[in-house]
Amino acid sequence: MDRTAPTAPGERSPAGAIEARIAGKAPRVHILTGAVCNNNCIFCMEEDRDGRYVVNSATTDETVRWILGQHDAFEEVCFTSGEPTTNQRLPVWVKMAKEAGARQISMMTNGRALSYDRYARLLLSAGLNKVYVSIHGHTAKLHDGLTRTPGSYEQTVAGIATIARYKRLGVALHTSTVVTKRNLPHLHDIYVFLRERGVDQVVFNVMQANGRANTFFDQLFPTYTEIAGAAEVFLQQASARERQVQAFFVDIPLCTTTRLPDHNRGYVEDYVHFEPPVAVHTDLIPADRLAERRSGPDGGLVAVRRADLDDSARHKRPECAGCRYDRVCEGVWGNYLRRYGWDEFAPVA
Repeated sequence: MDRTAPTAPGERSPAGAIEARIAGKAPRVHILTGAVCNNNCIFCMEEDRDGRYVVNSATTDETVRWILGQHDAFEEVCFTSGEPTTNQRLPVWVKMAKEAGARQISMMTNGRALSYDRYARLLLSAGLNKVYVSIHGHTAKLHDGLTRTPGSYEQTVAGIATIARYKRLGVALHTSTVVTKRNLPHLHDIYVFLRERGVDQVVFNVMQANGRANTFFDQLFPTYTEIAGAAEVFLQQASARERQVQAFFVDIPLCTTTRLPDHNRGYVEDYVHFEPPVAVHTDLIPADRLAERRSGPDGGLVAVRRADLDDSARHKRPECAGCRYDRVCEGVWGNYLRRYGWDEFAPVA
């Protein structure tokens, strides 16, 4: 995540700073790796577990080799979807990425398998140099309640500790915390807990209102205004401990976060992944446009961009055209608007 110099809490952001960062973001490529997951998160976007199994099981050595041949077009190669560590080929694919010359080789994981030092060292020696660990609370009760997997907290924290021990080798350690009604009151506690354990960047991901997050919306989803207010209080607290608070709020409309320091206003990365044509729904990519997205060995894959997944589900209203953020804003989830409406959103002059 490319960021400019931070501002102090309550200070106005430099004109155009967040817009320039979003407009200049570089894409990364996701390699769909985990056909299954050993957690059962209540907010998981991948609600169609059978569909994920089919798509991710189609990733082969040949698929990965072809994708890695395009790595120069991307700033980062990221192994993701499901739980990557459940795939026995992961260490081989990480090594393939290193041998292909990829500069940043990352993984999005719940971190549980990294609690085994030998396995973690296997991945790091193969070339993994950035790890995003999903952790959703600073206590077992909070985290395990959201993952619905008893014991997951203990292993995840142990996995973070393992990677932290090897940061001296140049490995970046980031975390991802999905913001819910349950953990929103504990942002500061979560942040301090993770920073004390060697985490470089703590990302607070606002839920996307699809998958299970939509199914359990009323139980889980705070308003954006509530999240922004809690974030402001938290950042003021954290700034008493650190000059530059390494916490970032992602996937929340910019018009609701104008009171946050610009440094801490994050954005959703741009990415592309590849999957078999039979798995691509025509409501994402119209059937008459699938041909132009064909790629991969013998045309056996389709390029799916993040915008394909999000654009049809996000909305703007005419007033948004007058907002300074309109050019880079992706709109508001339709499932969110159906519950909360437009009242909290005001164009920023």
